Amino acid sequence: MSSDLTLPANLTLTTADALASAQRLKVLTAALSQIILGKEKVIKLAVTCLLARGHLLFEDQPGVGKTLLSQALAQSLGLQFRRVQFTSDLLPADILGASIYQRETGSFSFHPGPVFTQVLLADEINRATPKTQSALLEAMEEGKVSCDGMPHPLPVPFFVIATQNPSSQIGTFRLPESQLDRFLMRLALGVPDRASEREMLQGRDRRELLREMPVAMAWSELEAMQKLVRLVHVAPALLDYLQDLLAASRRQGHGLSPRAGLALLAAARAWALLEGRAMVLPEDIQAVGVLVMGHRLIGDVDEAERLLTETVIP
Repeated sequence: MSSDLTLPANLTLTTADALASAQRLKVLTAALSQIILGKEKVIKLAVTCLLARGHLLFEDQPGVGKTLLSQALAQSLGLQFRRVQFTSDLLPADILGASIYQRETGSFSFHPGPVFTQVLLADEINRATPKTQSALLEAMEEGKVSCDGMPHPLPVPFFVIATQNPSSQIGTFRLPESQLDRFLMRLALGVPDRASEREMLQGRDRRELLREMPVAMAWSELEAMQKLVRLVHVAPALLDYLQDLLAASRRQGHGLSPRAGLALLAAARAWALLEGRAMVLPEDIQAVGVLVMGHRLIGDVDEAERLLTETVIP
């Protein structure tokens, strides 16, 4: 598949298109797997999140490779990367930027902050206060930043990868529901299996490998695949299944919103394309369901797993 891929004229996705996309995406995931060992499923899910035009939240202990994966994802696509370390004294202006008075001209000029990048790593986001956390809301939802009433568009693409420490750790602030809802998926990287850890211990430094990592796929090619995701077919019976899931989550009062349903459908479409299919199957919703629904439900992961288990597939 070439980087000048365009939408089919008849606005339908063929099986051949889906298989060609999946083969190209395997090149990307294989390149990332050379840096992050033993985590092929997590890598595929991270690429799925990007395909679905979503933002990604990692919740895990320090030192398992979350920052490394974020950098590798940006570098493999040739995208600009910046990292912001969130702390309790971080201010919104430290992320977004600020208007600074220019004495020479007698006017204010906007100085963009680190959010003006293509891949932003918000490291340990729940160590910042809710006020600072909320500074990212407009950027993540609308792709722009407002300062003194003036909108400032962010680069395209704009992809946020945030890491979150377990809430049991000292000095953390729980992310509010409105902030969590901006993340398409929440993943845990976890420690590698014994064989992958042995290879890591005996092999070269992962950051040294990262510096030598070539671009595996042009962004224009992945952007074309994002358009193909929208064309992955969804049958009426599949929509019935999705709506049954949403309805089941609302029986206890606080359930999934319509936006959560759209997020789940987008993630399932992206996963189907990654698997080389031109239509969504119930298995695609089940593959991403817990990761999309878990952080949006009061019952968290257990409630998401219960919904997927008890909802009948048509």
